[in-house]
Amino acid sequence: MKLQKVIVPLIAMVVFLIFWELLVWVNGWPNYKMASPSDLWPAYTRYAELFIIYGWQTLWRTVVGLLLAIVVGTFIGMVMGFSRVMRDALYPLLVGFNAVPKATVVPIVALMFVGAHDFNTVLIAFMISFFPIAVSVSIGLSTLEPEYRDILRSLGASNMTIFWKIALPKTLPEFFGALKVAVTLAFIGTNLMEIVSPHGRGLGALFDSGKTNSDYPLMFAVLIALAVLGIVLYYIVVALERIFAGWAERNPT
Repeated sequence: MKLQKVIVPLIAMVVFLIFWELLVWVNGWPNYKMASPSDLWPAYTRYAELFIIYGWQTLWRTVVGLLLAIVVGTFIGMVMGFSRVMRDALYPLLVGFNAVPKATVVPIVALMFVGAHDFNTVLIAFMISFFPIAVSVSIGLSTLEPEYRDILRSLGASNMTIFWKIALPKTLPEFFGALKVAVTLAFIGTNLMEIVSPHGRGLGALFDSGKTNSDYPLMFAVLIALAVLGIVLYYIVVALERIFAGWAERNPT
């Protein structure tokens, strides 16, 4: 079963790459219109050092933004989950904030914190990824059986104790589900800042360089590199989910 979970995704990726290669070949598209997988390897070998340096810059800023989103999102979710008044007050604000396209926020953040490139990138990654975490924690806590709360409170337990002992374990499946979504959103936020407000750092800057020089194989190579980073981070979250919330996993027959 474990081998299947490794082989099946790999086969799916190979099939996707073959389909992509055949699509370009059948349509006769030149690489300045649509790069094929066979065009990507030369780009990786030519710019290998830049991919390593910029890939690390994108990765660490994405991870920091994601960790910040986990902390703040969990806190906001706790506040909303334990208080109906705060839930009614904060939820419309969060929905409205999340509805604003972050591409329009990037220039504002760049102007507010001129020169603070790392901070700006981490901030956008955080802003775009904390919403699903806050909502999942809030829903998990708000659906907690009131009997548990009443019993623990009658024994003198605080809201924090209730959260750690009862609410947190119950919300872990929803939390990790939201975290899987937040991982991809964090990468989107990082690259928005790197592309919309270029500062010569990260894979977004490398993509922008390929666009400026009409180097389409490089542009597609950056996209695949971002996808690989996202997949790696996603499976790290999956591994953590199996450790801390493996009891909630259902194996379909």
